[in-house]
Amino acid sequence: MNPALGAELTTPQWRDVALDPGARADALIAAMTLREKTAQLVGVWVGASDEGGEVAPHQHELEEPPDLDELLPHGLGQLTRPFGTVPVDAAVGALSLARSQQRITAANRFGIPALAHEECLAGFAAWGATAYPVPLSWGATFNPELVRTMAAAIGTDMRSVGIHQGLAPVLDVVRDTRWGRVEETIGEDPYLVGTIATAYVQGLESAGIVATLKHFAGYSASRAGRNLAPVTMGARERADVILPPFEMAIRDGGPRSVMHAYTDTDGIPSAADEALLTGLLRDTWGFDGTVVADYFGIAFLKMLHGVAGSWGEAAGLALASGVDIELPTIKTFGQPLLDAVQTGAVPEELIDRALRRILIQKAQLGMLDPDWDPLPPALRGTDLDTAQELRGTVDLDRPANRLLAKQLAEQAVVLLRNDGRLPLDRPRRIALVGPNADTPTAVLGCYSFPVHVGAQHPEVPTGIELPTLRESLAAEFPDAEILCAAGATVDGDSTAGFAEAIAAARLADVVVLALGDRAGLFGRGTSGEGCDAESLQLPGVQEQLLDALLDALLDAGTPLVLVMLAGRPYGLGRAQEEAAAIVQSFFPGEAGTEAIAGVLSGRVNPSGRLPVSVPRHKGVQPSTYLAARLAHDSDVSSTSTSPAYGFGHGLSYTRFEWSALDATVAEAGTDSSFRIGLEVRNTGERSGAEVVQFYLHDPVASVVQPVQRLVGYRRLPLEAGERCRVLLELPADLASFTGRDGRRLVEPGELELRISASSTDHRLTVPLRLTGPVRQVDHTRRLHPVVTVEHP
Repeated sequence: MNPALGAELTTPQWRDVALDPGARADALIAAMTLREKTAQLVGVWVGASDEGGEVAPHQHELEEPPDLDELLPHGLGQLTRPFGTVPVDAAVGALSLARSQQRITAANRFGIPALAHEECLAGFAAWGATAYPVPLSWGATFNPELVRTMAAAIGTDMRSVGIHQGLAPVLDVVRDTRWGRVEETIGEDPYLVGTIATAYVQGLESAGIVATLKHFAGYSASRAGRNLAPVTMGARERADVILPPFEMAIRDGGPRSVMHAYTDTDGIPSAADEALLTGLLRDTWGFDGTVVADYFGIAFLKMLHGVAGSWGEAAGLALASGVDIELPTIKTFGQPLLDAVQTGAVPEELIDRALRRILIQKAQLGMLDPDWDPLPPALRGTDLDTAQELRGTVDLDRPANRLLAKQLAEQAVVLLRNDGRLPLDRPRRIALVGPNADTPTAVLGCYSFPVHVGAQHPEVPTGIELPTLRESLAAEFPDAEILCAAGATVDGDSTAGFAEAIAAARLADVVVLALGDRAGLFGRGTSGEGCDAESLQLPGVQEQLLDALLDALLDAGTPLVLVMLAGRPYGLGRAQEEAAAIVQSFFPGEAGTEAIAGVLSGRVNPSGRLPVSVPRHKGVQPSTYLAARLAHDSDVSSTSTSPAYGFGHGLSYTRFEWSALDATVAEAGTDSSFRIGLEVRNTGERSGAEVVQFYLHDPVASVVQPVQRLVGYRRLPLEAGERCRVLLELPADLASFTGRDGRRLVEPGELELRISASSTDHRLTVPLRLTGPVRQVDHTRRLHPVVTVEHP
């Protein structure tokens, strides 16, 4: 026999890189025992806290330290957060992960490594990694290209140290801004959420990281904005508001994983919703990746939802519905699932179905290849047994990352109000007051490492530079004296500091008042997971501090500039009318205070736009621009839902003129497109960016429609005096909606295109007419307009 041929024949098929990943998976499944199969369906969370400081719901009730000596000989599907559990130097963590992978592959008879996942909601959630702005700030940029670049950088860092999967982005559409996780979302409009999230997916996947869409579906629509509360939306709201971002990201982004939501909708938990996780996601949309459980979400079928009577029954429900992997650790897919299979309660074919998806993904990642290397790129060439001192040799906050964080932060700052006092003209003395005036972590969301994990380890430095607003103002205005006074804490009830704050304000040429949130988890903050709000009143005594300062400055005429560092919009009371200016920033990351200081000085021309409306009244919720006529103001209700500043709003230090409207095709068939053109000119004296937004208004439809909805946008950077022509091709498909029978329809009739600077500022309107028969469309319909920009 030819020796080479003999060697080829003895190589297992699942190791053969020439074979299709599906064939390799099938060959491996055929050789595995039931116990080895279920071992690939679970993760373990080594080092997770078992007392205090939980970072997942009910963690301490459900977390059980795994017996690795008993587990590893059967294999292991995933490793949970090897960098995001405790602070660890990046190089040391990468070496530790490589050694863990060596142990895992040596222990199981097939040599299969574990897939390692991490959080990456606002950057790689690891000690010393770049803290980018939170997703709500991504939405404020209206700049998918920049978000795609950021995601690629995040993915590159994760891949360099051995991570395979990132648990992001969040595609939940905000329905009630009292919900604590608003900071993790991209905004209140499905088209904005879908386009920005798709860009993030594209960037992360381009770096070789498996992107995970979450939370599928409806988590953000919980009653009263309460975390993990039931969802009672109708089928059309789900189809037309909640699902489109997921549909768009799957079609255009190519994600390889989806995470189910915690919530139940009309009595059906997402983790047990076969129509959602298999019927829609796989059978209709064609998704072929893995579905992972939100942490402990399968156990919640028994513990919180009450649709399973045992852990084994919960495992069977989730598996049958389409959940492939239990995270973060073993609770139901271990012995309970084995017992359920052995008693016949769960068919083994369901395990094989999930396992095949998992093994295909591992094959695609090169993890089944004969030359797979446990050493990640950052450590290639290192001897695992005799590794030299590596601490400090891997930089996860490189200058290029910091520049990206700066660009995002600057483009995300929204100037809500300006009476002409901004930018500041070389003030001699600045009073900087407020609870967020001198707090390094005021720029971070709850899924940033220093807040999410670092808060439990106060003895460990943050690992990245986080200049406070005081430090950034001092650098921005080197000739000014900065008088700093907190005045109050973020959520405390003491007013003892008011006098000091007022005294500083009376000595100043301008007062900068820094209010907002403190990110945290499960009640440890005012924004973040499990930190829901009863109303949109500023936390603690911040509103009283604002009022006291306005009263004190009334006679002196000293301008007050309100700066918001927050995770959600708040009702701003008197500031809406009396503040000289209002600057809104949604947890802008490590470069955030520098970006804000740049806006105050004029070094940065603000170009952010609101991804969520700012309420006029703090108690009228839920409220969103994307609502039907009966949800808007009327003369038969004594309450008003009108925003103080609507979705898409944002001011600039330059001026833009919109003109030359040209509707070349204003009538089209239900299977055709409209064509419209306009000109935008920067008529000011400095460069800036305008955001042209396209809203569709359907005055008569067979089911109730939102008054308007965003169907396209384009960010336009223009130099002073520069003009451009914007050409829009608007497919009739974008006028579709879910009809009475659940089918998506394009109906003939009159429409109105509103070409706008925000949902409340319509600059140009175009009457449109759709002709022809009612047309049914499906998931293959066109999802985007074509926007072309020409510079003469």
